[in-house]
Amino acid sequence: MPQQIFPVILSGGSGSRLWPTSRELYPKQLLPLTAERSLLQQTADRLIDGQDLRPDFEPPVVICNHEHRFVVASQLGEMGLQPSAQVLEPAGRNTAPAATLAALVVSELQGDGLILLMPADHHIDDLEVFHTTVLRGAVQAEKGALVTFGISPTSPETGYGYIEQGVQMEADPHAFQVAKFEEKPDLVTAKKYLQSGKHFWNAGIFMFRADVFLDEVKTLAPEILTCCRDALQQGHRDLDFRRLDDKVFRNCPSTSIDYAIMEKTQKCVVVPTAMGWSDVGSWSSLWTLGNKDQDGNVQLGDVISVDTTNSYIRGQDRLIATLGVDNLIVIETADAVLVAARDEVQQIKKIVEHLQAQGRTEHEAHVRVYRPWGYYESVQSGERHQVKHLMVNPGASLSLQMHHHRSEHWVVVKGTARVVVGDKEVILTENQSTFIPLGVKHRLENPGKLPLDIIEVQSGSYLGEDDIVRFQDVYDRVDEN
Repeated sequence: MPQQIFPVILSGGSGSRLWPTSRELYPKQLLPLTAERSLLQQTADRLIDGQDLRPDFEPPVVICNHEHRFVVASQLGEMGLQPSAQVLEPAGRNTAPAATLAALVVSELQGDGLILLMPADHHIDDLEVFHTTVLRGAVQAEKGALVTFGISPTSPETGYGYIEQGVQMEADPHAFQVAKFEEKPDLVTAKKYLQSGKHFWNAGIFMFRADVFLDEVKTLAPEILTCCRDALQQGHRDLDFRRLDDKVFRNCPSTSIDYAIMEKTQKCVVVPTAMGWSDVGSWSSLWTLGNKDQDGNVQLGDVISVDTTNSYIRGQDRLIATLGVDNLIVIETADAVLVAARDEVQQIKKIVEHLQAQGRTEHEAHVRVYRPWGYYESVQSGERHQVKHLMVNPGASLSLQMHHHRSEHWVVVKGTARVVVGDKEVILTENQSTFIPLGVKHRLENPGKLPLDIIEVQSGSYLGEDDIVRFQDVYDRVDEN
């Protein structure tokens, strides 16, 4: 039996190709796109047997963006899963630095710890094959190989990179040297790869010993190793999180593990597998995965389709009706609607780029924005006013804070609120309200056992979320603004 495996879940992506459902502050790995649970939870669930971790696995290490830390912790907590470490990236620097951070953290726990590196946003149908494949990879990883898992292609896919299989590893029929990594091909080349029987989709799932990987990074990408090691050492612990030094990590080269390490190392081994894998990288891939009706449509939400074929239609808040269309992607959210040809969805990033260039916010956050204490959602806004609905979880509280440019009026709709305004503290129940003048310290807390719903009316010259000065905060956000 191989040694215990340290799973590492990479949850730093933004998922812009799944806009408008996926946003920077709530990306695709946190969304339930293929099942009732989010993609992150499905990834973590592969480590669990019943209510407990499978005997092969240690508690996972999670690498995520600092903006997502509380949602990630909450979703894993719902599963009863406590990470052995949760490392917070102040900015995305692709998978090579993330993998290096993971290896550094695991090496602290066990110098030659065996790492299974998994993106948080993939879909896998066959868990039995997944676990068998992992154990096969562990055999080679323990010997010092950097293992990548190649997916047996089922179609001439042009959206994936490929791995060409080389000679078989000695005394191991399940592992092969990597002959070559191939870039995303055109359709003609992809068809050749499909027919060859020696080309596999690059799943971006890897396995290696921490010490072996760090030695390769030291040789092949020393600047990445130095930045990651310094960012960890100069960072600090924040509750259950490990924060990296912001300035040091932002200076780290941004590159993938494939380019930085796997394509250059002499230790790369591929383990082919067919485990029903998808990277859920576009709306067309969700159409492929979805349950289709007799007309080839995948319909989610309140949808009426007439003379509609081969389309993916997903509604959130309103009725969607389609008539006489084919091969479309239609996605509706509270503040945006996407209509696209199904074979053009790889270009959705261009829409996100337009939103960024125009200074808009629809690529960043949904109408509902999650916070560690609950969430808020915008109800209505004008030039000098804004109305929000706040939901505060039982026992949770907002920071003790102050605003330079706005005053607020709070009305309790449901539940009980403990409110501090200046040097006064009051308890408010349903239909009671209070006023917070501009420049006055205040705090909102839910002391009850039921969710607290508040209507907040803001008025002032500037209503941005960055007009918050925090003095005390149970979530250690005092220094963020």
